[in-house]
Amino acid sequence: MDNRKVVLVGTGMVGMSFAYATLNQNACDELVLIDINKERAIGEAMDLNHGLAFSETSMQIYAGDYPDCKDADIVVICAGVNQKEGESRLELLSRNAKVFESIIKPVLQSGFDGIFLVATNPVDIMTRITYKMSGFPHNKVIGTGTTLDTARLRYLMGKYFTIDPRNMHAYVIGEHGDSEFVPWSQALIATKPVYDVIKDNKEKFTLDELNKISDKVRTSAQRIIKAKNATYYGIGMAIVRIVKAIFQNENSVLTVSSRLNGEYGLKDVFIGNPCVINRQGVKTILELPLQRDEAKKLRDSAHILCDSYDSLGFSQ
Repeated sequence: MDNRKVVLVGTGMVGMSFAYATLNQNACDELVLIDINKERAIGEAMDLNHGLAFSETSMQIYAGDYPDCKDADIVVICAGVNQKEGESRLELLSRNAKVFESIIKPVLQSGFDGIFLVATNPVDIMTRITYKMSGFPHNKVIGTGTTLDTARLRYLMGKYFTIDPRNMHAYVIGEHGDSEFVPWSQALIATKPVYDVIKDNKEKFTLDELNKISDKVRTSAQRIIKAKNATYYGIGMAIVRIVKAIFQNENSVLTVSSRLNGEYGLKDVFIGNPCVINRQGVKTILELPLQRDEAKKLRDSAHILCDSYDSLGFSQ
């Protein structure tokens, strides 16, 4: 039988939100928890195991170490320092880059040959660092990107238009952070462009409200951090969504952070964009037909990420 094995590195709030959602959604068969605080990883595994009797899975959950990565299908990296109130994701860069140095090397030494899935912020740059340090093919190194931002967008659009968010086909692209944006020219409600919906219902909907929704999406993390110090439930479920798309070979379109290879005239940068996800990791990058101002926003976002990555001094 095919054993779906995931190794989680980092048992903080994001990592354990992912682990808890994984247990509830039966997203894998074997889940290994690794943390620099081994005692915590042991305790978290015990806590999850005590809930197995209430679940619909016989998942194996245990605390382990890097040699357990050898036969894993996916290594999920959630380790890192927390984002402080008022701190941008990019300001986390220098602190979390050091953390990754201590993770990638022992994972590779185990003989791991699966897919890296990165959630640590700033996620686009941390995913690029993982790609650089691992030497893996670009399709096997994925960041959570703007997957959660896109979910936030569809939730808010659903409330505004009073329609199920699952029928909102819109994306947040770019950096998972301050320079992300919504290409409204590509947004649909079912099969109808949002611009046409507004044009046909001027007394009910406006472009100004759409821009307010975009602003709310972009600032959601800071508002949550101000209220409760960290965000973790939403991103935990976003990671599970990507894991399921991989294991089930879904060919689903998700706005992950993936390496551009000439799309939009950009190369090498990891950035949030709709991608087809299956058992290979990133099967296809979907290049959206952006309007001129939207294309500029994406280029500007990419340049911010490239400048921050270059500041680390990695050789190309």
